[in-house]
Amino acid sequence: MTAESDPNRKTVLDDDTELVQAINAGDTQRFQELVQRYEQKLYTFGRRMCRNESDAEDLVQDTFLNVYRYLKDFRYETRFKNWLYRVAANTALKKRRRSKFAPEPELPLEELVEREDLAAPGEVPEWARMPLEQLLNEELLGILHQAIWSLPEKYRIVVILRDIEEFSTEDTAQILNLSPANVKVRLHRARLFLRDKLKGYFGHDV
Repeated sequence: MTAESDPNRKTVLDDDTELVQAINAGDTQRFQELVQRYEQKLYTFGRRMCRNESDAEDLVQDTFLNVYRYLKDFRYETRFKNWLYRVAANTALKKRRRSKFAPEPELPLEELVEREDLAAPGEVPEWARMPLEQLLNEELLGILHQAIWSLPEKYRIVVILRDIEEFSTEDTAQILNLSPANVKVRLHRARLFLRDKLKGYFGHDV
């Protein structure tokens, strides 16, 4: 029984549904449309996760190879974009661990942020509730990206998905196979770390 024919299975319709269904129905030439729709977005995501251009290009290629291979297993229970980014996120994490550009083992975030700052997720400054790139001019974007790069990997990917790619908490949880509460805690801790890194450039405690 397919996902489309199972009456107990909810189908999520989005802008990609018709295209994905057409490809799965045998019109494989249209897969190139899917590539064109997302390749630049995935490359940008790859640069933010992997930092290295070559690794980012490999991430895009590997992601689409996996998508092509497993597209028939897509169950239409979520937005295709969420499923695509789950594939890309897994590819990025695996690539970072294998890459010659991978950094030394990272410290836990708890060792990078004062413990009293790791409070409940509700205790967040007003600026930290906004997407980060809306707060900063171009001069500070480089500083922000360096700060994001210094985050431990599991926190960095949450910040990228939530505050830069602008996925919702629920979508981010779905992509990373986490609970929404876990996403909120990781995002809160990551934002506190970034706040500490950026406060000197604002001239006061942000």
